[in-house]
Amino acid sequence: MSFGSPNNPYGQPQNPQQGQPGYGYPQQGQPGYQQAPQGVPPQQGYGYPQQQPGYPQQGGYGYPQQGYGATPPYANWGWRFLSKLIDGLLYGIPYILVIVGAGNKTPALTIIGFLGLIGLFVYQVILEGRTGQTLGKKAVGTRTLKEETGQPIGAGMAFVRQLAHILDGLPCYLGYLWPAWDAKRQTFADKVCGTIVIRSN
Repeated sequence: MSFGSPNNPYGQPQNPQQGQPGYGYPQQGQPGYQQAPQGVPPQQGYGYPQQQPGYPQQGGYGYPQQGYGATPPYANWGWRFLSKLIDGLLYGIPYILVIVGAGNKTPALTIIGFLGLIGLFVYQVILEGRTGQTLGKKAVGTRTLKEETGQPIGAGMAFVRQLAHILDGLPCYLGYLWPAWDAKRQTFADKVCGTIVIRSN
């Protein structure tokens, strides 16, 4: 029994896309055959995402979309300073309570102020880790993200980044001034932690 015999159950199946008989696809020159009109582009096969015209591909999460290969809109030194100033004023409220309580020998007021400082710090770290924004960053429209992924950095890395700000204060607060001329507007803490601060709106 040869493989080409019609009685051979293991004969090679015909490819329906080649228009072979036995599958209902008429061949060229046979009745019912229709040739595709000229100028019509071939349709893309199933399983492949089709790119619609006018819609650029999406970039990393957290980065505002600005077309293919767009550079994230880094927050300049002025915006970073303004957000830091707002956060500092918020910390100043419980800090004043600590100073006043200690000066007036009022332990209750000192404890309230101290707990306020700790609570605000923890809240800010969690908020920045989850959303990329402290209260100050939210007010001015900036966001801290992981440079590699464009995602929020998580509470743990946000805490490490706060500790890394010690490097920004040495020497003479040079790290805090570094975003003024750095290409990615990063402080020393940003470079150590692999983070960037962008304008989110």
